[in-house]
Amino acid sequence: MNWQEQYQYLREALTAVHETSEAEAIAALLAEHVGGKKLNQLKAEAITDDETQRINQLLQQLLTHRPLQYVLNEAWFYGLKFEVNESVLIPRPETEELVDWIIKEVRGKKYEVRTAALTLLDIGTGSGCIPIALKKNLPEADVSAVDVCSEALHTATTNAVNNETDINFQLLDFLDESKWNDLGNYNIIVSNPPYIKTTEATSMSKHVLEFEPHKALFVPDEDALLFYRKIADFALQHLQPNGAVYVEINQQLGKETVELFQQKGFTVELRKDMSGNERMIKASL
Repeated sequence: MNWQEQYQYLREALTAVHETSEAEAIAALLAEHVGGKKLNQLKAEAITDDETQRINQLLQQLLTHRPLQYVLNEAWFYGLKFEVNESVLIPRPETEELVDWIIKEVRGKKYEVRTAALTLLDIGTGSGCIPIALKKNLPEADVSAVDVCSEALHTATTNAVNNETDINFQLLDFLDESKWNDLGNYNIIVSNPPYIKTTEATSMSKHVLEFEPHKALFVPDEDALLFYRKIADFALQHLQPNGAVYVEINQQLGKETVELFQQKGFTVELRKDMSGNERMIKASL
């Protein structure tokens, strides 16, 4: 069997758990991961017995709805490679847009820091993709990140080392306001916090529901803006003059999230993502 035939087999097998276009993309990525080359370079080559065995092992995991990124233990975010596992969310393109917004504003001199380095804090860091991408692109910044999960912080620390970035990681339950004194003051506070209502779970795919950490996804229906309220209150105490908060939001709750920050005295800018969904907010004092 050559790689072209293997790809066709993978594509057909994956249609059992994915739409056709997604099955094609995953089949190509799987072949490239095991074969070590781009698919168009592999197609005519013969596949070895070891490669066939490896492919079949990975395919069996994918057929249980396990996401490709967890199967391969890797994901790409803002041009950087990250280790991912079930203790952290899989980085998403919408979050890249949030990171890009911050980087462009910092490079555009939105934040003049005369006496010390620009300070950034990421709340609920997960894989560390946000602070690591920021540090990689803003090397002079002093970047910190917190998470309540020790397993997530272990993954984030590994990713920081692998991407040659120096991040100050801290194990901390951000919802416990008594812990806020353990943190400093920042020019920029960023977060992609849990924001999906529990009742929204019924419309979500098995790939997310059965594998990604629920603690990083869901909030109670009766307090869906819990994290944004806490972030706003923290920012009132810990945001440097002329600083800003950047957060990813639930696209169904754009108006409500804007109003929450406005009621606490922030000037708010709401942005849509590449799909036209209300996805991110900048809140300034």
